[in-house]
Amino acid sequence: MPNERLRAALLQRGSTPAELAEAIGVDAKSVERWVTQGRTPYRRHRFSAAAFLGVEETYIWPEALSPEQSKAASQSEIVELYPHRWSVPADLWKRIFEAAQQEISILVFSGFFIADDPSMIKLLSDKAKAGVRVRILLGDPESEAVAQRGRDEGLDDLLASKIRNVIVLYKSLRAVEGTEFRLHGTTLYNSLYRADDQLIVNTHVYGAMASQAPVFHLRKIPGGEMMSTYLESFDKVWGQATPLD
Repeated sequence: MPNERLRAALLQRGSTPAELAEAIGVDAKSVERWVTQGRTPYRRHRFSAAAFLGVEETYIWPEALSPEQSKAASQSEIVELYPHRWSVPADLWKRIFEAAQQEISILVFSGFFIADDPSMIKLLSDKAKAGVRVRILLGDPESEAVAQRGRDEGLDDLLASKIRNVIVLYKSLRAVEGTEFRLHGTTLYNSLYRADDQLIVNTHVYGAMASQAPVFHLRKIPGGEMMSTYLESFDKVWGQATPLD
């Protein structure tokens, strides 16, 4: 059976099987068989091909990794764990955002500590001006999800007010081309802060503010599934959210 995902990835990149073969050091006929016959290459060639095409190895060859290999890769995605958000080194947030070359994505209810930092606003603005796609999802202050989270944290209406304040704080950034803001009304189980292949996950704990909840730092590696799971979640929320005028 032909590998249509591999064929589509080649077309999207504007490359031929021969060009892929030359780039990764294999025979062109081998690549043709990967495409037309669905042959599965050695793992080192899968990795090189996926890197050349700019896609995940497991997207092109979803059955290539054994459950044990996938588990090991996923565990290796964990860079560090922190007991609380406030215990995350202050410079980590800026270091991962500064390293971003393609995309910065943030999913929060308010994320006040980001919006209230002028140096962070400037960093995000500079990244957007440099061509990095900046997407920020904030909680809809009128939504039931925000109201419930406010009650859970003992803040009541203060969380909605905090979000409205954050929208004001982001005024200058919202005017920068390349930034996109949307409001969501989903129940958040985690706040997400993505910079290309790095992700900071701030878990949510019932009855505790996000700053008190555990955090883990992930870095995407081929075959790992943890970061992909969170990014799929972000895209689902993004697709349902309303653009912020």
